[in-house]
Amino acid sequence: MNILWPLLLCTHVSFVPVQDPVEPGPNILLICVDDLRPELGCYGVDYIESPNIDALAAQGRMFRRHFVQAPTCGASRFTLLSGTYGPSGNGALLQRARALQGKTLPGWFRQHGYSTVSVGKVSHYPGGRAGKDWNDPTQLEMPEAWDRHLMPTGPWKHPRGAMHGLANGEIRGNAGEQDLFQSFDGPDEAYPDGLILKEALAQMTNLAQADKPFFLAVGLIRPHLPLGAPARFMKAYQDADLPPTQHPSKPQGKTTWHASGEFMKYNRWKRNPNKDAAFALEVRKHYAACVSYADSLVGQLLERLDGLGLRENTVIVLWGDHGWHLGEHAIWGKHSLFEESLRSPLIISYGGLALPGASTGALAETLDIFPTLCELAGLKLPEGLDGISLVPVLEDPTVTGHAACSYASGAKTIRTDTHRLIVHRDGSLELYDHRSALGETKNLAKLEPELAQGLLEQLRERMP
Repeated sequence: MNILWPLLLCTHVSFVPVQDPVEPGPNILLICVDDLRPELGCYGVDYIESPNIDALAAQGRMFRRHFVQAPTCGASRFTLLSGTYGPSGNGALLQRARALQGKTLPGWFRQHGYSTVSVGKVSHYPGGRAGKDWNDPTQLEMPEAWDRHLMPTGPWKHPRGAMHGLANGEIRGNAGEQDLFQSFDGPDEAYPDGLILKEALAQMTNLAQADKPFFLAVGLIRPHLPLGAPARFMKAYQDADLPPTQHPSKPQGKTTWHASGEFMKYNRWKRNPNKDAAFALEVRKHYAACVSYADSLVGQLLERLDGLGLRENTVIVLWGDHGWHLGEHAIWGKHSLFEESLRSPLIISYGGLALPGASTGALAETLDIFPTLCELAGLKLPEGLDGISLVPVLEDPTVTGHAACSYASGAKTIRTDTHRLIVHRDGSLELYDHRSALGETKNLAKLEPELAQGLLEQLRERMP
C-alpha cells in the first residue's frame, strides 16, 4: 500500500558549541548529483539537454578537469565532507564518518554560526542514518554535522527504498526483478527526486527567513541506477542520434576493468549492451533522460534561490560524486580508475566572481572543495585537510592546477596535465598519454619507464 505523504527522517543535533563568525558569511548551496558524468551541454556535449546547469556554468566557473578521489558514491562523498583521503570503498565508511565528530564540512560551518541542512543523498546514506532500511536513529552517519538531515521517502517508505526506487513507490528487492530503465508518464514526484526537491525548496524558504547564513546541501539521486525518469524527459532522445562510444573494447593486460556487476544485476531483458548496439543506445538515451530530469530539478532550486533574492550572497557548488562509463572500455557504471569513472562535473558560482562564464582547464580534486568554501566564507581552515583551495582559479581561470590522486580497491592513480599513472598493489603500472588520441587504451609504462617512475614518486609523496 502506498503511503500518501512523504516520511521525513530528521536528525537534530544541538550540543555542538557554536562560534559566530566576525561577520556573517555568504550562504552555501551545495548540489550533489549522483553518478553524473560531465555529459552536459556546457561540457561540449550538444546532444544532451541541460539548460539549467549550462546557465549556471555561464554564470560561474566550470572546471573541465575535476577528479574525484574514489569512483564510488560513499567514499567520494566522505572525501567531499571531510576534506581528507578516506576509504577506497564503502565498507569502513560508517566507522570513519562517525570518527570525524564535528570535523566535517557542514560541521565546521555549523560551529561558525551557520544553519546546516541536508536534504536527499549528500553523504552515503540519504538522511544520514544507517541500519537495515537506512533509518535507524541510533546509527547516525555524521554526528554533529547537520541541524537537520532530511530524506523524504513518501511511498518508497524508507531511504533504502527511495535510493533504488522506480516510479510510484516501487522498491528494489531482488535487483534481477527490477527493470534497468524506465520512463513513466508522470510528474516529478513520481520518482524520489521530486520529493527531495520539494523538501529542499521548503527548507531554502525557511532558511532565508533566519537571521544567520545557511549551508544547504541537496543530494539528487538520478542518474543513479535504476535509470528512471518522467517520460517527458525521454522525448528529446527518442529519435536522437548519439555519437559512437569512444574506446568500447575491453582493455588488454592488467587494468581496473570490471564486469559491470552493479549494472548487470538488474533486469536487462537478457540483453548485454557490450554485444547489442541497439540496447547500448537505449541505455545511453535513458541515462540522458535522467540527466535532463536532474537538470530540471537543479533549475527549480536556482529559480527559488533567485526568487528569494539570495543569488548574489550565495556560493553555489554543483558537484558530481564521480563519473560513469557508458560502454567505454566495455564498462557500464563506475568503480574503475579510468578517466570515465574519475572525472565529474564541478561548477562554482557566486556574486563577484571574476570573469563569470570562463571555464578552466586547471586540474582540481574533490578534496579541494572544503578549503575553497572556507576561504570564500572567510573561515579559518581546520587542521588536517588534504586539499588545496581553488580560490586562485576562481580569481583567474588561467591559473595552473595540481595533479589529482584517486584510489580504488587495490590500486592508486595520479593524473597530471598530460598523463595518468595507475599503480596496482602488486606493483604493475599503467601509463597513459592524454595528448594521444589513443588515450587510456595504450599502456606506455614499459616504453617510458623514467616517466612512469617519476609519476610513481609523485603519487607516493602525495599518498604514502
